[in-house]
Amino acid sequence: MKPHHIVTWGGCWYLVAWDLDRGDWRAFRADRITPHGPTGPRFAPRQVPGGAVAHFVTSRFRGFDWPCRGRRSSNSPPPGVSPFIHDGVVEELGPQRCRLTLGSWSWSWSWPGLAAAVGRFDADIHVIGPPELRAAFAQLARRYADAAADAGPEDADAAADAGRE
Repeated sequence: MKPHHIVTWGGCWYLVAWDLDRGDWRAFRADRITPHGPTGPRFAPRQVPGGAVAHFVTSRFRGFDWPCRGRRSSNSPPPGVSPFIHDGVVEELGPQRCRLTLGSWSWSWSWPGLAAAVGRFDADIHVIGPPELRAAFAQLARRYADAAADAGPEDADAAADAGRE
């Protein structure tokens, strides 16, 4: 086995590796791996099919790709993020930093919109791409700002009721 990357998907840790016995890429559940020694000779890393670890892992488990796929980085440790990522992939970038790759049926509106799903996390959002995800965040920001500024009829009724008490 020639390991390439450790990721989380669906609440489990996986080792993405080139399987020497099968001559193909595989995703191995980390909790089911039994270490063997010696570890063997060094090797030159291979390119993961599709060029991205997240694409490889999600295509292996879902059998299809989401039409809208975005990436963001987080200043949160991977173990703190991975329980909340069900159909996405978490890649460790350091002890307190990770990259999330998530997919959805739409960028912002129909559930689960990608921008809305990313916004659930209690962490700063750094969008890596694509531009459609940035546009979806801008659209949601306008909607939320309008909602925060709106003094609709319910607010006027609540203020009147408070004055009567």
